[in-house]
Amino acid sequence: MRGPRPAVVVELFTSEGCSSCPPADALLAQLVSDQRIAGAEVIALEEHVDYWNHLGWIDPFSSQEFTFRQQEYEEKFRTGSVYTPQMVVDGSVEFVGSHEGQARAGITQAAQTTKTPVRLAFAAGNGSRASFAGHGGETFGAYPDDRVEVFLAVTETGLHSDVRAGENAGHDVGHSAVVRALRKLGQADPRADVGLSAAPELKLQAKWKRENLRALCFCRSARAAESSERLPCHLHKAEISICRK
Repeated sequence: MRGPRPAVVVELFTSEGCSSCPPADALLAQLVSDQRIAGAEVIALEEHVDYWNHLGWIDPFSSQEFTFRQQEYEEKFRTGSVYTPQMVVDGSVEFVGSHEGQARAGITQAAQTTKTPVRLAFAAGNGSRASFAGHGGETFGAYPDDRVEVFLAVTETGLHSDVRAGENAGHDVGHSAVVRALRKLGQADPRADVGLSAAPELKLQAKWKRENLRALCFCRSARAAESSERLPCHLHKAEISICRK
């Protein structure tokens, strides 16, 4: 009997104000819905940056937090500047987010790397808050001096906007796995059997549709994040739905 496919985290930095982004948004949605890349389970994070907002359309899903996160990748990959659409696979490789061939190749390669076991459970919740229990196991293959960062993300599917200004004016732009919240839970100890245990609580905004929300936990090698070398990121995930009232 086959075990679970290794998860590959695919981040897309995008904006509704960028005319080059809708094809990348569509590609991310396709990768998630098809799940046809052998040996991999695609976990999507669609992160809307805010530096396009001055061109006439304010992206309702944008956040400076995602701009800062992309800037960290710019320092790692030495791209010279941030840009959209940018896709990052397992924190190890970046490319123009609408390039399907590079996406499939990057995901296939990332699926072959060692992953860190992560468990995430829905602990409690009501209409406005959700609590989770997250546990990160031994970070196999991590460097002894590494710092393994553990993140919790909440994404929402089924979102779209009738864009009325900017480069995409007049178009209805759809999205997949828009990141609603991203929180760093802490740093795991690569030498421990249980690297990190956390019980985070998130406030859920009223406009978020509970039936379309997903929570996922993943970890990233800080050494890999800071280096321009192709170091393994030890990414894995645990994903659950948030639909309880």
